[in-house]
Amino acid sequence: MAEDERIDAVLNEVGPRLRRVRRDRGVTLAELSADTGISVSTLSRLESGQRKPSLELLLPLARAHQVPLDELVGAPATGDPRVRAKPIVRGARTMFPLTRQPGGLQAYKVIQEVTQGEPDPRVHEGYEWLYVLSGRLRLVLGDHDVILGAGEAAEFDTRVPHWFGPTAEGPVEFLSLFGPQGERMHVRARPKKSG
Repeated sequence: MAEDERIDAVLNEVGPRLRRVRRDRGVTLAELSADTGISVSTLSRLESGQRKPSLELLLPLARAHQVPLDELVGAPATGDPRVRAKPIVRGARTMFPLTRQPGGLQAYKVIQEVTQGEPDPRVHEGYEWLYVLSGRLRLVLGDHDVILGAGEAAEFDTRVPHWFGPTAEGPVEFLSLFGPQGERMHVRARPKKSG
């Protein structure tokens, strides 16, 4: 269906929807006219489809009926953009998935409590990016042993032996972006060639 046909189909449904809303409220055309300042004849033509709706007519009608404009025009519902995945708990680490699709880049908000024991670096395919929200995060990466504070970030190839967790001072909260196939989290622009 072409875009013009889709628009016409939506507009053709507005009249019957206006009539249904008005009747459900038990309001006459005369009462609605008094509420909106739109003439009875214009309201009647709108409801019968003899007059195309416009914003100038629909906005006061939506206000009078106390319904969202979307309801009057039958706008398609948009999906809920919120991600509502259940947290994943692994020992002292609680991970809240921030992405819905499996595979590819994955994002997590992680809260990790202090645990006893020494870091146990691991390796696996992938690339990781960490951003500390609160607390302090210890990152052991190859020969490096660094502490990241709130607002600091790190990125690394997960084929390098690595471990990360809170310092002994208390829990840490951080964001983790992980690409299992070694995807990089961002693209670096090449400098312009001079000349």
